[in-house]
Amino acid sequence: MHLLAADANAGSGPGGRGAIVLGLFRILVGLSFVAHGLSKLFAWPVAPHGGHVATVGSWPSWWAAVIEIGAGGLVALGIGTRIAALLCSGAMAYAFLLVHVKENAILPIQNGGETAVLFCWSFFLIAMIGPGAFAVDTVLLRRTGRSMRRATPANARG
Repeated sequence: MHLLAADANAGSGPGGRGAIVLGLFRILVGLSFVAHGLSKLFAWPVAPHGGHVATVGSWPSWWAAVIEIGAGGLVALGIGTRIAALLCSGAMAYAFLLVHVKENAILPIQNGGETAVLFCWSFFLIAMIGPGAFAVDTVLLRRTGRSMRRATPANARG
């Protein structure tokens, strides 16, 4: 089968190549977000921009780091993925609009907000499409035998 051929397994449905790529994307984006939070709070694995860690309880940097570690970790694991990804997306929208745009420039390349914009839209995509493959929630749902079918008018009628 040709890699670029359009077929039924290419979508983001369970078992498809799209689901596998989406799952890997979710894991990598979530882990990158966690690394940003760890950097801001603990200067690990590298010191944050400016070299100073966030002071406990400081707004917005400390709270952003807590969201990055907590919600980013949930996204990476695939636990409550859609809600956690929406929280991450909102945090990055806030960062861009109320922190980066303050630099009197709307373009991300001008105000240093490229990372915020990319994280915002990446997490929004994950929130809308779902976790893809390798999500802990998916494994738990399968193990408990609960159906993962979405309610549609066709299957709601019985």
